[in-house]
Amino acid sequence: MAYLLGCENIQLEYPTARLFDSLTLGVNSGDRIGIVGRNGDGKSTLLKLLAGVEEPDKGRVVRTGNVTVGMLAQKDALDDGDTVGHAIVGDRPEYEWAGDARVRAIIGELVSDLDWDAKIGTLSGGQRRRVDLTRVLIGDYDVLMMDEPTNHLDIEGIHWLAEHLKTRWRENEGALLLVTHDRWFLDEVCLDMWEVHDRIVTPFEGGYSAYIMQRVERQRQARVAEAKRKNILRRELAWLARGAPARSTKPRFRVEAAEALIADEPPLRKKVELRRTAMSRLGKKVIHIRDASVELGGREVIKPLEWNIGAGERIAILGANGAGKTTLLKLIEGKLRPNHGRVEIGQTVKFAVLTQQLDELEGLGDDRVREVCNRHKIYVEMADGKTMSPLQLLEELGFESDHINCPVRDLSGGQKRRLQLMLILLDRPNVLILDEPGNDLDTDMLAQLETLLDSWPGTLLIVSHDRYLVERVTDDQYALIDGELIHMPRGVDGYLEELERRKQMGQQASSSPSSSHADTAVPLQRELRELKKKRTSVERKMGTLRSKLERARAELLEIDGTDFVALGEQQAKISQLEGELSTLEDAWLDYSEQLGE
Repeated sequence: MAYLLGCENIQLEYPTARLFDSLTLGVNSGDRIGIVGRNGDGKSTLLKLLAGVEEPDKGRVVRTGNVTVGMLAQKDALDDGDTVGHAIVGDRPEYEWAGDARVRAIIGELVSDLDWDAKIGTLSGGQRRRVDLTRVLIGDYDVLMMDEPTNHLDIEGIHWLAEHLKTRWRENEGALLLVTHDRWFLDEVCLDMWEVHDRIVTPFEGGYSAYIMQRVERQRQARVAEAKRKNILRRELAWLARGAPARSTKPRFRVEAAEALIADEPPLRKKVELRRTAMSRLGKKVIHIRDASVELGGREVIKPLEWNIGAGERIAILGANGAGKTTLLKLIEGKLRPNHGRVEIGQTVKFAVLTQQLDELEGLGDDRVREVCNRHKIYVEMADGKTMSPLQLLEELGFESDHINCPVRDLSGGQKRRLQLMLILLDRPNVLILDEPGNDLDTDMLAQLETLLDSWPGTLLIVSHDRYLVERVTDDQYALIDGELIHMPRGVDGYLEELERRKQMGQQASSSPSSSHADTAVPLQRELRELKKKRTSVERKMGTLRSKLERARAELLEIDGTDFVALGEQQAKISQLEGELSTLEDAWLDYSEQLGE
């Protein structure tokens, strides 16, 4: 493998902090490196140094021969007065870029919905990001450096980008340096990891899973005193090793060694205990949606929906940008009335919503964090009976004691996010709605958030494009596709397969002649319609059975623990319902396969 670029003994210091001391690194052809570390430790600055965008105070950056570097920064440098087309392809003649199948595919995937002649200044933040990402990806570079490339992409877009980067170069060619908080993306794309911390960079072999394992192993061998930090990492490793859906295809660490490390680690969540506590706070009725639909601008955004959300359920809602997820959340919360049908909300339900706007911090800019905490003498009770004060909650979320006396306005984006979550939890909600909770949080902070949510007793609904977070924290995933809410027994993989199936069916329909092959097409279309009807019928039955199962489990919790006969009968009822549900799920998968999934 050829040496492409690197740095030798570089030092960089800002007025408020020293980032690097005598740092030496090298990037070789074939490297696919993920860069992680706490916010503020210098991940983005490291990319800028290696790309030549920023100069070190001491030392030098080395680049071999004519090595070319493409850079996607966190903030784009696009000209507001430029057009979309010119920002992407520049002055290249159309025949040149349009004749390149690779370039056409990238443009078609990322910006096909944008007006080629629209001004950059008229675009939203997400649209600008996609334009800048397209500009970088169509370039032919030896080294590609990307800072948070998944920002503003939905799950389907993130999946496409991962596949593109994995196949962009041949083996042992090109190099990729990637800064992202998306742990699924890191594990899917990267072959090595760099951890930026304490003015140094520590390399780790393998993807994110291997990185977590090696950190735990190093901590164990060194008998690190930071027991809390270690436990969070061990819990995350337990999730990785015990069947995380995203880990099933490409494990990059030794499972046997991982199992030895987590042998004494308890399950991530005590589901029965969580549901018992949730039931005591919520009762049997939480949210019942009865044949409700929503129309906006003459379009049916939410098609007639029948859905029971029970106490203690942990649900993720998947969907493309603009699919209607926010509309669905407003419907669930009762802030939006359906055009048809109704939404029934239990009398004991108390909502809390973590939005992306940080509204809870308005007016607190001059207040110090300690002052904000001292105003709230409320303690939050977790499922294990443990209570937490405001300061303990912040500590649980990884808030450092050095920042307790800082004014709120001086906090970083991630610190403000954690303070916002603390204020929401202090309101003692029993139904928690999280809208992109991972924004502004680094990988360690995300792990701490997940650990806190593991012991939070209540009903949890999450909207996120962070695949790892979704699969780690929730037990059920639903997808909003073309206005329909569909349960995804196979999680994100099933969702992506459903999108691909629909895409292929759309292509087949558009390419089929309307006249000459009409006689042949009709029986096929009739068969597909029939299969869809059967699958829809199965979905409805599955929903009914889940409601019955939920009630049966709730009733089990209410039975006197000494009444073994009643306990046995109720458990037999639950087992029967679970068997019937399993049979229906098999039928659902069978119909999906026949439909092309």
